Parts: sequence; structure tokens; C-alpha cells
Amino acid sequence: MVNEAKKTITVKLGRNFKMNYKKAIIQILSSILLLISCQIALAVEIKATIDRNPVNINESFQITFTASQSPNGEPNFSLLEKDFKILRQSQKKYSSMINGQHSKTIQWVLDVTAKQPGYLPIPPISFGTDTSQPMTLLVNKNTSFSGNDNQDLFLEVEISNKKPYVQAQVIYTLRFFQKVQTTQASLNGLELTGAIIEQLDQEKSYTTERNGAPFKVTELKYAIFPQKSGSQTIKPITLSTDVIIDTQQRFNGFFNRPRTKNIQISSKEITLEVQPAPKDFSNKYWLPSEHVYIEEKWSGDPSKMKTGEPLTRTLSVLAKEATKNQLPELHTDQKLSDLKTYPDQPILKDQKNAKGLIAFREEKIAYIPSKPGTYTLPAIEIPWFNTETKKMEVARIQETTITATASEQSAIHSPSSSASTQVMPGQSEPIIKTVESSFWKWFSFFLACGWLATLYYFFKKFTIEKEILPATPQEIKLKEAIKSVKRACKENNQANAKDALIAWGRIKFNKSSLSSIAPHCEARLRDEILIINQNLYTQKNLHWNSNSLLKTFSEHIAREKIAKKTNDALEPLFKI
Repeated sequence: MVNEAKKTITVKLGRNFKMNYKKAIIQILSSILLLISCQIALAVEIKATIDRNPVNINESFQITFTASQSPNGEPNFSLLEKDFKILRQSQKKYSSMINGQHSKTIQWVLDVTAKQPGYLPIPPISFGTDTSQPMTLLVNKNTSFSGNDNQDLFLEVEISNKKPYVQAQVIYTLRFFQKVQTTQASLNGLELTGAIIEQLDQEKSYTTERNGAPFKVTELKYAIFPQKSGSQTIKPITLSTDVIIDTQQRFNGFFNRPRTKNIQISSKEITLEVQPAPKDFSNKYWLPSEHVYIEEKWSGDPSKMKTGEPLTRTLSVLAKEATKNQLPELHTDQKLSDLKTYPDQPILKDQKNAKGLIAFREEKIAYIPSKPGTYTLPAIEIPWFNTETKKMEVARIQETTITATASEQSAIHSPSSSASTQVMPGQSEPIIKTVESSFWKWFSFFLACGWLATLYYFFKKFTIEKEILPATPQEIKLKEAIKSVKRACKENNQANAKDALIAWGRIKFNKSSLSSIAPHCEARLRDEILIINQNLYTQKNLHWNSNSLLKTFSEHIAREKIAKKTNDALEPLFKI
């Protein structure tokens, strides 16, 4: 009986549980359907409109999303970026009262341009859980602004020489013609791989006529120096600007922006056929130019120099249609034992004008003869290629002769010129003067020794204290880079020398290429670095002498150390 009662109770509980479980599921599903229906009923309607359809490929147009109330979240326009470029976006809100009923409108306005022609879809845009309506737009290939003289906007390009020699100057002139009002114009940069490009002066504006129509012209000029021979392509320059299409003043127009549409126009592609240096050219330096001028100036008369006294020689070279880095070194060591030379750091400048660049280099050298005599300074010659006549020429400073005579001070103290004292027998006064003179000489000698000993003590103490200071990480890296350069030179490994020089230049000058490191070095080291740069990065293969680079680089480091010690020491009595 008990067991049957337990079975009866279990069956009833199972039936009740199943019935309650089914009711619960039905209630949950009903609630979900109710929530979905409420969401559908509460969803904000967002309409998408286009100000015109079709549009041209280079014209901007507006996509406007309009809602009568605030949507569930902020819009996500990332889906548009697949086929369209978003130029700008803004949001506007309007409120109105009609027949006692309040209404609100929210708009999101996008200025966009199409990335490609054809039928482009405008996908549904999410505003949180709300979405806009999809649309389709037709984009035409042709544009009313095709670069023709009969149009309202176009770009014109002029090139000075389509067949220049390598490293010779080419003037690239860009003109922007317009007969409509524009605003917010912008250009992309001029691009030519493997070339030095410099913009000349500022833009110029003027008016002109084309086919009887007045145009406003904005002109820009660039100087281009192609560094490689062969066919080189100058990519088109693209101009983007907003054309004002509504010049009439609207209501409250002072505070409203005029209606505009964005226009993008491009210049023509230009191809240069860059010629290599002539086959018969055998000089170390290749300098194409319109004109090269060289001169020398002296701070005094070189034919009347005095021993021990400095005389400064100023050498300068000017080259039209060239860059300062193309100018060679003017001064070379004559290795005259009795004529000391002290060259200063060269001055390099580029001057810009409407015709291009003018390169300038100036070197100052102080000469100090140690003995009387005549010294001959060799002629200075700069071979250069005349881009007008297409012939090699030479700029020259003739051989210079300087004459040095003994200075007055050395003549006074020299034994040959000093007056001898004649002492007659029986005269004692000269002997007394001689004894007094010897006493004061020895006394002065002891004072000088004491003064030198004091200086030595302080100098030694300063040196020891300075050596105790630990080297900074930057100094350690710089020493390692210097060792790497010298090691690569000794191994005659040009590639390793390049890497080591770049590592040294990155620490020393914060530069990461040989072409940018070279201008910071003195002329001889600069030239050695440029030879490696040309051998590794251009088709022109120059002879590389690892011993020459090692010597020049070592001398450069030594001069830096001497200059540093000089700066730390006392100021000299006179400066050259």
C-alpha cells in the first residue's frame, strides 16, 4: 500500500512539473515577442538622402541622414570608407512648433567623394541599434573639370629640360588656372624617386587670359636634381579645392557658410630622360652647371709676408644651377715644411631665385711662414660641365707665389743683427752690466721654471680628475662606432664602412643616411662619404680607396679632439 501511494504521488508531481515547465516556456517566449514588438515600434526611422544623383568621380556631394528623434546611439560611418572618402561631417538640430505640436529634426551631413566610378551602394549605417535606409549612387567617369583651357579650373605644367644630365638642374613650373571662386585649396607634394627637390621662393599670383576668358593664376616653381640616369617619371600633382557654387547671400548669410563642392584635378605626368655623364669624363667630381666662378682674396699682401705672422687666404666658388653639396674642396695641403696652413671649416650655402639654385662655397686658410723665403701655391682647377654649350670647361685660379721676410721682432733678437758692445781695455762698466744682466736672466729663468711647474701641477690635477669621470653611454657608443669605421677600412669592406658611418652619423649628427651625414663633415671626409654613397646607391661606380677614407676619418676625429681641448683651455692671446 505504501509503495503504491509513493508511485501515485511521484506521477502527479511529474505531471505538474511538466505542465508548469511548458507554461514557463510559453510565458518567456511571449515576453520576448512582446519586447521585440516594442523595440520595432520604438525604432527610430532614419532616412538617407543624396543632394544629387548621378555625380562625377572628382566632385564632392552630400549624404544626409535625417531622424525625427534621437536614435539609440552614435552613427558608425566606417562602412562608407570602402567606396567613399569622407571629407568632413557635421551635425545639425532643428526644432519647430506647428499647431501646438512640437517637432524635432536631427541631421548628420557628410561631404564625400567617390573612390571609383560605377553604381556604388550606400550601405545601412548603424546608429546604435537603429539603422538607416540603404541607397545606390551612380558615379560617372567623366568630369566637367578635365584640365582643358575652356574649363573653370585646370593645372598646367612646364618643364625646363626633358633630357637633362644626371645631377643637373630641372625647373618644374606648376600653374593653377581658375575663373571661379575657390577656398581651402591644398596640393600633394611633388614626387620623383631618387632626386633632390627644392621649392623656389614663394607662390606667385597674377591674372591672364585664355581663349578670351580671364583667369587668376597661382604659380609654383621647383628645382629638381635627378641623381640617377635613365627614364624618370614625375608623378602628377593633385589639387583639392572647394568651389563656391552659391555666391548669393542667403538669409542670415553672415553666420552661414556658402555652399561649396569639392573638386580634385591633377596635372600631367612628366617623363625625364636623364643622360649620364659623358663617356670621356674622367674627373673625380661631376659638376653640371650653367656657370662656375672661382676667386681668391687675401687679408694682406702675399708678397710682403712676415715670418711668424698669419695671413688669411679666402677661396670661394659660385655655381649656378647646382647645389652646395656638389661643390668640390678648394684647398689641398701643399705639405711645405716652413709654411704652416690652418684651414677653417668651409661655409656652404644655397641661394634660391626664380631661375633655380646658386651654390656657394667659401674656405678660409691661414698661412704662417716660419722662415724667410719664397713659397709657391699650386693652381686650383675645377672642371665643370657647361649645360648650355654641352662642353667641359675649367674654372681656374693661377699659381700664387708668396714671399716672406724676417719680422722686426726676430730681427732684433737675431745674433747677426744685434749690436755688439765694444769694451776697451781698462773699462769696467760693461763688465758690471754684463754681470747684472746675467743675474736677471738667471732670476727670470728660475721664475719661469716655477711658473711652469705650477701650471703643470694644476694641469696634471685637472687631467687626473677628468680621467676619473666615467664615460657616458653615448660616448661609449660613439667610440665603438669610430672603431667600427676604422676596422671596416682596414678590412677594405665598403658595405661595412657604410653601416659603420651611418651608425657614427646617427650618434654624432642624428642622421641616418650617408647623403645627410656628408654635409656635416669637413670637405675631404664629405667627399669620401659621397663616393661610398654613389657606389652603393647609384649606377655610377667610383674608385673607393679604403686607406684614403681611414686617413681622412682619423684626421677628422683628431681635429675634433684638438678643438675640444682648445675650447676647454684658456682663450688664446690672438685669433686668426
